[in-house]
Amino acid sequence: MIRIVRGPEGVRVDPTGKAPGRGAYLHDQRSCWQAGLKGPVARALRTELSPEVIQELSAYASNLAGEDHG
Repeated sequence: MIRIVRGPEGVRVDPTGKAPGRGAYLHDQRSCWQAGLKGPVARALRTELSPEVIQELSAYASNLAGEDHG
């Protein structure tokens, strides 16, 4: 699972899983990120995701595996 955090520095990927702020978790599969960025992540973080943040998170997701493994 990969954590996304809404903290003092905005919304970003939290590779340590320990950054301060409200967090949401997604599987390390591109399909989960594509679905999550359509609304569930924003609801979990209790914020709106700007187009810039969605683009950054989508770029991160593009480096993940394309198929679900379980």
